[in-house]
Amino acid sequence: MTLPFSRDQFFAVFIAYNEAVAPAQIVLLALGIGAAALALRPTRWSDRTVGAVLAGLWLWMGIEYHWRFFSSINPAATAFAALFIAEAALLGWYAVLRPRIAFRASRGLRGGLALALIVYAFAVYPALAWALGHRYPATPTFGLPCPTTIATLGILIWTVERPPVVVMVIPWLWALIGSAAAFQLGVREDLGLPVALVVSLWGWFAQRRTASSRPATA
Repeated sequence: MTLPFSRDQFFAVFIAYNEAVAPAQIVLLALGIGAAALALRPTRWSDRTVGAVLAGLWLWMGIEYHWRFFSSINPAATAFAALFIAEAALLGWYAVLRPRIAFRASRGLRGGLALALIVYAFAVYPALAWALGHRYPATPTFGLPCPTTIATLGILIWTVERPPVVVMVIPWLWALIGSAAAFQLGVREDLGLPVALVVSLWGWFAQRRTASSRPATA
């Protein structure tokens, strides 16, 4: 697949975005870590809170990154923005307004792999980017699609019952699309995306045998 932009143009978008929104990246990272922490230590109101955070992150990525910045070099970014906004709406519906998703960190292999994805997105991803020579602001920060998608897929594995497939499709699709950056643009930290895709697909199907009739808590 031939990309409609160069590597230099791609990293220039990161620079423009990071300089324009700073210090929002810190807030976005704190929200992501807070959502994961609530899945680890759930409370009566944690399910809706986690859902609201994830919905907010996807809305941010759709509007602030794809529509406002990425569209300057990629005509497909408008369609990506629409997909990300749709994912925000789906998360808002299924995890906030009509909560059918209960976020609970699980034990065992599935829970451990989900934790590995989350840690990768929050800590390993930026460390690896630094090691590979990607210096701020010319680097993808949390709140941009690739690291945030990895974290989202990890958190969506931490559920009592598997989330509706309609909630999973767009993150899975982006994990596939975003992998192009790792192979064609040298963003090697994005190799976490195909791993997240495989792990979350396995985790989602693995829940088929363990799902119960317990309703998601409000």
